[in-house]
Amino acid sequence: MSRRLNLHDELLEVFGNNRVYYQPPESVKLVYPCLIYQKSSAFGRYANDKRYMGRDRYDITIISRDPDNRYAEQLMEHFQYCSFSRRYVSDNLYHDALDLFY
Repeated sequence: MSRRLNLHDELLEVFGNNRVYYQPPESVKLVYPCLIYQKSSAFGRYANDKRYMGRDRYDITIISRDPDNRYAEQLMEHFQYCSFSRRYVSDNLYHDALDLFY
């Protein structure tokens, strides 16, 4: 199984419902709360002209109608390399943006 599919399974487990989407097309009708993630870049450490460590970076957005949801905190507690980026409100929905290296 690929690393992204492993991440997807972990996100399903931590988020607690099946509304976890990887790059959903516009035709998908989102039901809230939901989690959307996409790969944004990769990180690597190099030594002796070789890459010896690497992680993919994912942008995660949690969308909820509840301003006091704890989904971002749950993800940051579960994943060692997860950090909060920002929160914004759009169309009366609360969006929490996180960065995750996995």
